[in-house]
Amino acid sequence: MEAVGFSSLGWDAWFTMGTVVAVFLCVVLTRLSADTVFLGGTGLLMVVGVLDAKEALAGFSSSGMVTVGVLYVVVSGLQETGALLWISSNVLGRPTSVRGAQSRVMFPVLLLSGFLNNTPVVAMFIPMVLQWARRIGRAASLLLIPLSFASILGGMCTLIGTSTNLVVNGLYQHRYGGDGMGMFEITLLGLPCAVVGMAYLLLFSKKLLPQKKSIGEEFANPREYTVEMIVQPKSGLSGHSVQEAGLRQLPGGYLVEIIHEGHVHAPVAPSMILNDGDRLVFAGAVELILELRNLQGLQVAEDSLFSLDMPLSQRRVVEVVVSTTCPEIGQRIRECNFRERYNAAILALARNGERVDGRIGDMRLKAGDTLLIEAHAGFAPRQKDSRDFLLVSEMQDAVLVEHRRAPVAMLILAGMVLAVSFQLASMLHAAVTAAMLMLALKCSNPSRARKSVEWNVLLVIAAALGLGSALEKTGAAGALANSLIGLGGGSPWITLALVYVVTSIFTELITNNAAAALVFPVAMGVAESLGVDAKPFITCIMISASASFITPIGYQTNLMVFGPGGYRFADYLKIGLPLTVLVGVTAILLAPLIWPF
Repeated sequence: MEAVGFSSLGWDAWFTMGTVVAVFLCVVLTRLSADTVFLGGTGLLMVVGVLDAKEALAGFSSSGMVTVGVLYVVVSGLQETGALLWISSNVLGRPTSVRGAQSRVMFPVLLLSGFLNNTPVVAMFIPMVLQWARRIGRAASLLLIPLSFASILGGMCTLIGTSTNLVVNGLYQHRYGGDGMGMFEITLLGLPCAVVGMAYLLLFSKKLLPQKKSIGEEFANPREYTVEMIVQPKSGLSGHSVQEAGLRQLPGGYLVEIIHEGHVHAPVAPSMILNDGDRLVFAGAVELILELRNLQGLQVAEDSLFSLDMPLSQRRVVEVVVSTTCPEIGQRIRECNFRERYNAAILALARNGERVDGRIGDMRLKAGDTLLIEAHAGFAPRQKDSRDFLLVSEMQDAVLVEHRRAPVAMLILAGMVLAVSFQLASMLHAAVTAAMLMLALKCSNPSRARKSVEWNVLLVIAAALGLGSALEKTGAAGALANSLIGLGGGSPWITLALVYVVTSIFTELITNNAAAALVFPVAMGVAESLGVDAKPFITCIMISASASFITPIGYQTNLMVFGPGGYRFADYLKIGLPLTVLVGVTAILLAPLIWPF
């Protein structure tokens, strides 16, 4: 890159830098969405002629951006088949200390985040950790920030661990050609950073994190449903005690009674052995009912549920309140024509916000009863104005899983990872193939796969790439690079530290992907001007753009646990600032040793 100073820049360079500054300020100081602001900035540069249409839209065809979008579809298949749920439920257990509980959460998340996008992994773990924390008597606030931070640390360890790595690798390929970085090349730097970060969290997080109730615990759902489940034949639950099956001290409810060969056992002893065909009556909040509905080895006792004439992917969970004009009032649930009339099945019942005694099939419907039902996708829109129900509300976040396809989804994921690891296919080709297999083998359906894609994230990435191109084209990137070289006194090591710090600051203010895309051309200009290898700069951008621990807004997973954990901004600063410094020092010291200047 030609060495230029600020004095020699034209109007287009100053206009571009002014636009980038304005974009930063709008993201930080206004409520406008990041995708709107970044698209507006790129569009403005195109309108005034700094970028032509091809340059402005080039980000939308970036292999890194497309790979991120396709991976959302892959993860949706793992979620819908219950593969992620199976992984998590088999590793949490019952620890005896806070540090043990944090280890049970962080290490699986660290491993999963190395091969899956951080956002869906954290989204899947949040409700489980909240329930698990209540079950083991620990404050969720001691677990949720470690959950988010572990996903960030894990994402640093592989090329596909976080979208930032894919975006930077795409920029690297575009600039220098070739296949880019290998699947585990970044592991040489990411793993030591992750080890340092995990050690710090396990040693100090108990003292630095608050112990408080989550918003969900403060405003718990007052409705207590009753649901009856059957132990499926030859299931993993049969032959195990209630305690061993994880059905003791359930979050948001409890096991009321067990009916075995016509005999009712209540209260239920933790040592009682479960058998095929046992009928288990539970009472609890709606979240417990949905968890039981998806638990492998149990099925809802009402036979009508499994004769619904629709595939699982088209079913929805809906809450309804029975009106005085409902034709099924007064009839026992097992005798009423609910399935024939509405093509829906009753999962659970609540009356006056309290649990009702007895088997759900023997209960007679009354006006005002709240039913949790499983129905076809069109049920809620059709029945919203029906006289049969006073209220119809679809549970938007309820995902019904189909465990039979979980092994298929796991094999597809393993195949994708192996194909990239052994360089049998590029990351983009492997991800596209995996997504197509998820859809073709019905691990995910097209509708939910489409909804799983975080379109706003993809728009930010594409627009940020356009802004980065403008900085490079106008010479602004070169001028900024020369300024960093001047501050670093010509020392590659000091200049690398400055690039790392600048990227970290940008990441805390805007999205990590946008920060990486904007700093990349500047960092490459620095490496070329100094005549050194670009790899230390590329890998440090990957680490620094991901290592966002100081604020909840710097990384999406931090924001996701902010509300459920009942945190304040100061909580992130208190625990995140030392972690940011530790990871930064580790990366800056090791990168030039692994990839010498």
